[in-house]
Amino acid sequence: DEPNKVAEAVTSWGLDYVVLTSVDRDDLEDQGAGHFRRVVQRLKELSSGSGDDDDEMNNKKKKGIIVEALTPDFCGELDLVTQVATSGLDVYAHNIETVERLTPRVRDRRAGYQQSLTVLGHVKLVNPNVLTKTSIMLGLGETDEEIRTTMQELRDHDVDVVTFGQYLQPSRRHLPVKEYVTPEKFEEWRIEAEEQFGFKYCASGPLVRSSYKAGEFFLKNMVREKKREREA
Repeated sequence: DEPNKVAEAVTSWGLDYVVLTSVDRDDLEDQGAGHFRRVVQRLKELSSGSGDDDDEMNNKKKKGIIVEALTPDFCGELDLVTQVATSGLDVYAHNIETVERLTPRVRDRRAGYQQSLTVLGHVKLVNPNVLTKTSIMLGLGETDEEIRTTMQELRDHDVDVVTFGQYLQPSRRHLPVKEYVTPEKFEEWRIEAEEQFGFKYCASGPLVRSSYKAGEFFLKNMVREKKREREA
Protein backbone atom coordinates (compact mmCIF):
# COMPACT_ATOMS: atom_id res chain seq x y z
CA ASP A 1 0.00 0.00 0.00
CA GLU A 2 2.98 2.31 -0.50
CA PRO A 3 1.26 4.57 -3.10
CA ASN A 4 -1.45 5.44 -0.60
CA LYS A 5 1.01 5.91 2.26
CA VAL A 6 3.29 8.16 0.20
CA ALA A 7 0.35 10.22 -1.04
CA GLU A 8 -1.11 10.61 2.45
CA ALA A 9 2.25 11.66 3.91
CA VAL A 10 3.00 14.20 1.19
CA THR A 11 -0.51 15.65 1.34
CA SER A 12 -0.35 15.97 5.13
CA TRP A 13 2.79 18.11 4.81
CA GLY A 14 0.86 20.76 2.92
CA LEU A 15 3.30 20.86 0.01
CA ASP A 16 2.33 22.47 -3.27
CA TYR A 17 5.18 20.90 -5.30
CA VAL A 18 6.68 17.45 -4.95
CA VAL A 19 9.32 15.51 -6.89
CA LEU A 20 8.99 11.73 -7.04
CA THR A 21 11.95 9.57 -8.02
CA SER A 22 13.28 6.07 -7.51
CA VAL A 23 16.19 3.77 -8.12
CA ASP A 24 16.07 1.74 -11.34
CA ARG A 25 13.79 -1.27 -10.90
CA ASP A 26 14.83 -3.41 -13.85
CA ASP A 27 14.03 -6.41 -11.65
CA LEU A 28 10.30 -5.71 -11.97
CA GLU A 29 8.29 -6.62 -15.04
CA ASP A 30 7.09 -3.02 -15.48
CA GLN A 31 10.34 -1.52 -14.09
CA GLY A 32 8.34 0.45 -11.53
CA ALA A 33 6.21 2.39 -14.04
CA GLY A 34 2.97 1.18 -12.50
CA HIS A 35 4.16 2.25 -9.08
CA PHE A 36 4.95 5.76 -10.33
CA ARG A 37 1.51 5.92 -11.92
CA ARG A 38 -0.38 4.82 -8.81
CA VAL A 39 1.49 7.24 -6.53
CA VAL A 40 0.83 10.18 -8.87
CA GLN A 41 -2.84 9.31 -9.24
CA ARG A 42 -3.34 8.93 -5.50
CA LEU A 43 -1.51 12.20 -4.84
CA LYS A 44 -3.78 14.00 -7.26
CA GLU A 45 -6.88 12.44 -5.69
CA LEU A 46 -5.94 13.40 -2.15
CA SER A 47 -4.68 16.88 -2.98
CA SER A 48 -7.78 17.85 -4.92
CA GLY A 49 -9.70 18.27 -1.64
CA SER A 50 -13.20 16.93 -1.15
CA GLY A 51 -14.13 18.07 2.35
CA ASP A 52 -16.11 21.12 3.44
CA ASP A 53 -13.65 22.36 6.05
CA ASP A 54 -12.22 25.82 5.54
CA ASP A 55 -9.06 25.20 7.50
CA GLU A 56 -5.65 26.01 6.08
CA MET A 57 -4.85 22.42 5.12
CA ASN A 58 -8.05 21.97 3.14
CA ASN A 59 -7.45 25.25 1.32
CA LYS A 60 -4.02 23.98 0.28
CA LYS A 61 -5.54 20.72 -0.89
CA LYS A 62 -8.10 22.52 -3.03
CA LYS A 63 -5.31 24.23 -4.95
CA GLY A 64 -3.94 20.81 -5.89
CA ILE A 65 -0.36 19.63 -5.65
CA ILE A 66 2.01 19.91 -8.61
CA VAL A 67 3.75 16.60 -9.23
CA GLU A 68 7.10 16.09 -10.96
CA ALA A 69 8.39 12.59 -11.64
CA LEU A 70 12.12 12.08 -12.21
CA THR A 71 12.23 8.74 -13.97
CA PRO A 72 14.67 6.22 -15.46
CA ASP A 73 14.42 5.49 -19.17
CA PHE A 74 12.54 2.20 -18.58
CA CYS A 75 15.05 0.60 -20.99
CA GLY A 76 13.36 2.44 -23.82
CA GLU A 77 10.06 0.57 -23.42
CA LEU A 78 7.68 3.30 -24.50
CA ASP A 79 4.52 1.66 -23.21
CA LEU A 80 6.01 2.01 -19.72
CA VAL A 81 6.89 5.65 -20.39
CA THR A 82 3.27 6.17 -21.45
CA GLN A 83 2.01 4.78 -18.12
CA VAL A 84 3.85 7.51 -16.24
CA ALA A 85 3.31 10.29 -18.76
CA THR A 86 -0.47 9.83 -18.69
CA SER A 87 -0.76 9.38 -14.92
CA GLY A 88 -1.82 12.97 -14.29
CA LEU A 89 1.61 14.33 -13.41
CA ASP A 90 2.59 17.89 -14.34
CA VAL A 91 6.34 17.63 -15.02
CA TYR A 92 8.07 14.61 -16.54
CA ALA A 93 11.83 14.67 -15.87
CA HIS A 94 14.40 12.32 -17.32
CA ASN A 95 18.09 13.23 -17.31
CA ILE A 96 20.18 12.91 -20.44
CA GLU A 97 23.23 13.62 -18.20
CA THR A 98 25.87 14.45 -20.83
CA VAL A 99 26.61 14.89 -24.54
CA GLU A 100 26.37 11.95 -26.92
CA ARG A 101 30.12 11.32 -27.27
CA LEU A 102 30.61 10.94 -23.52
CA THR A 103 27.47 8.92 -22.82
CA PRO A 104 29.11 5.45 -23.02
CA ARG A 105 31.70 6.49 -20.41
CA VAL A 106 29.37 8.42 -18.12
CA ARG A 107 26.14 6.42 -18.06
CA ASP A 108 25.18 2.80 -17.47
CA ARG A 109 25.74 0.65 -20.56
CA ARG A 110 21.99 -0.05 -20.73
CA ALA A 111 21.24 3.66 -21.06
CA GLY A 112 21.72 5.60 -24.26
CA TYR A 113 21.72 9.16 -25.51
CA GLN A 114 19.29 8.53 -28.35
CA GLN A 115 17.16 6.35 -26.07
CA SER A 116 16.78 9.23 -23.62
CA LEU A 117 15.83 11.61 -26.43
CA THR A 118 13.22 9.12 -27.61
CA VAL A 119 11.77 8.83 -24.11
CA LEU A 120 11.48 12.61 -23.72
CA GLY A 121 9.96 13.02 -27.16
CA HIS A 122 7.46 10.21 -26.57
CA VAL A 123 6.18 11.90 -23.42
CA LYS A 124 5.00 14.89 -25.46
CA LEU A 125 3.43 12.63 -28.09
CA VAL A 126 1.17 10.93 -25.54
CA ASN A 127 0.62 13.98 -23.31
CA PRO A 128 1.20 17.36 -25.00
CA ASN A 129 0.17 19.20 -21.83
CA VAL A 130 2.95 17.89 -19.60
CA LEU A 131 6.19 19.83 -19.17
CA THR A 132 9.34 17.87 -19.98
CA LYS A 133 12.62 18.47 -18.22
CA THR A 134 16.19 17.17 -18.35
CA SER A 135 19.58 17.82 -16.79
CA ILE A 136 23.13 17.99 -18.11
CA MET A 137 26.36 17.77 -16.08
CA LEU A 138 29.23 19.99 -17.22
CA GLY A 139 32.93 19.52 -16.59
CA LEU A 140 33.33 16.03 -18.06
CA GLY A 141 35.29 17.14 -21.11
CA GLU A 142 32.41 18.14 -23.36
CA THR A 143 32.94 20.93 -25.91
CA ASP A 144 30.78 24.01 -26.33
CA GLU A 145 29.64 22.79 -29.72
CA GLU A 146 28.61 19.44 -28.26
CA ILE A 147 26.53 21.23 -25.62
CA ARG A 148 24.84 23.29 -28.32
CA THR A 149 24.13 20.17 -30.36
CA THR A 150 22.59 18.51 -27.32
CA MET A 151 20.40 21.53 -26.62
CA GLN A 152 19.20 21.60 -30.22
CA GLU A 153 18.38 17.90 -30.18
CA LEU A 154 16.49 18.33 -26.91
CA ARG A 155 14.45 21.14 -28.43
CA ASP A 156 13.86 19.00 -31.53
CA HIS A 157 12.20 16.55 -29.13
CA ASP A 158 10.13 19.39 -27.59
CA VAL A 159 11.87 19.40 -24.20
CA ASP A 160 10.74 22.46 -22.21
CA VAL A 161 13.22 22.78 -19.36
CA VAL A 162 16.94 22.10 -19.04
CA THR A 163 19.29 22.43 -16.07
CA PHE A 164 23.08 22.65 -16.07
CA GLY A 165 25.22 21.69 -13.07
CA GLN A 166 28.85 20.99 -12.28
CA TYR A 167 29.97 17.36 -12.40
CA LEU A 168 31.67 16.31 -9.16
CA GLN A 169 33.61 13.05 -8.88
CA PRO A 170 31.75 10.84 -6.37
CA SER A 171 34.71 8.52 -5.76
CA ARG A 172 38.10 7.58 -7.17
CA ARG A 173 36.39 4.87 -9.22
CA HIS A 174 34.42 7.47 -11.13
CA LEU A 175 35.53 9.73 -13.95
CA PRO A 176 37.70 12.66 -12.88
CA VAL A 177 36.55 16.24 -13.26
CA LYS A 178 38.02 17.68 -16.44
CA GLU A 179 36.95 21.28 -15.81
CA TYR A 180 35.39 23.39 -13.10
CA VAL A 181 33.04 25.63 -15.05
CA THR A 182 32.87 29.22 -13.84
CA PRO A 183 29.61 30.78 -12.61
CA GLU A 184 29.93 33.28 -15.45
CA LYS A 185 30.00 30.48 -18.02
CA PHE A 186 26.99 28.81 -16.42
CA GLU A 187 25.13 32.11 -16.75
CA GLU A 188 26.09 32.29 -20.41
CA TRP A 189 24.62 28.83 -20.94
CA ARG A 190 21.39 29.87 -19.19
CA ILE A 191 20.99 32.87 -21.47
CA GLU A 192 21.78 30.85 -24.58
CA ALA A 193 19.39 28.05 -23.61
CA GLU A 194 16.47 30.39 -23.05
CA GLU A 195 17.08 33.10 -25.65
CA GLN A 196 18.66 31.21 -28.54
CA PHE A 197 17.31 27.68 -28.19
CA GLY A 198 13.90 28.56 -26.80
CA PHE A 199 13.76 26.53 -23.60
CA LYS A 200 10.94 27.78 -21.41
CA TYR A 201 13.27 27.77 -18.42
CA CYS A 202 16.90 26.97 -17.64
CA ALA A 203 18.51 26.69 -14.20
CA SER A 204 22.29 26.84 -14.57
CA GLY A 205 24.99 26.99 -11.92
CA PRO A 206 27.74 24.98 -10.23
CA LEU A 207 25.45 23.61 -7.51
CA VAL A 208 22.34 23.16 -9.64
CA ARG A 209 20.92 19.65 -9.77
CA SER A 210 17.99 18.23 -11.74
CA SER A 211 15.42 18.91 -9.01
CA TYR A 212 16.40 22.44 -8.22
CA LYS A 213 14.37 24.60 -5.84
CA ALA A 214 15.02 27.81 -7.74
CA GLY A 215 13.14 26.34 -10.68
CA GLU A 216 10.11 25.19 -8.76
CA PHE A 217 8.54 28.64 -8.44
CA PHE A 218 8.84 29.18 -12.18
CA LEU A 219 7.58 25.69 -13.01
CA LYS A 220 4.60 26.10 -10.70
CA ASN A 221 3.57 29.22 -12.58
CA MET A 222 4.07 27.46 -15.93
CA VAL A 223 1.95 24.49 -14.89
CA ARG A 224 -0.87 26.68 -13.60
CA GLU A 225 -0.80 28.88 -16.68
CA LYS A 226 -1.09 25.81 -18.94
CA LYS A 227 -4.01 24.59 -16.82
CA ARG A 228 -5.80 27.96 -17.16
CA GLU A 229 -5.29 27.84 -20.93
CA ARG A 230 -6.85 24.37 -21.14
CA GLU A 231 -9.81 25.43 -19.02
CA ALA A 232 -10.44 28.67 -20.93
